[in-house]
Amino acid sequence: MSEGIEATPDAPQPHALSLDEAAQLIEAGAALIDVRRDYEFAAGHLEGARNIEMNKLTAHAEELPRDRPVVFYCRTGNRSGLAADAFAEAGYDAHNLAGGITAWSEAGRPLEPADGEVAVPLPPS
Repeated sequence: MSEGIEATPDAPQPHALSLDEAAQLIEAGAALIDVRRDYEFAAGHLEGARNIEMNKLTAHAEELPRDRPVVFYCRTGNRSGLAADAFAEAGYDAHNLAGGITAWSEAGRPLEPADGEVAVPLPPS
């Protein structure tokens, strides 16, 4: 990442939100960013989410709002935790959905499309 947005893989994730906290922020108008790959997003995602793959976040950083919270998520919360920490460090009101879309789905919360599922990541090609 560039322009002051650097991720540190072993850093703690102080920006993690519980499912309820994330749902409240999302309902209140937070931007919702899915950092998984395209096919993962297509298989199932949170309603209202925008897909920006983790490796493309820096290029799209200026498109993310600074005037309201941003909630990042991925499959289990690891990739999105790095994104939330890096964007928070750069001055964004950034958060991570703890447990990711897996925890969301396992809690019985809805996915889009209605028959959506949590895709298992494929090895990079």
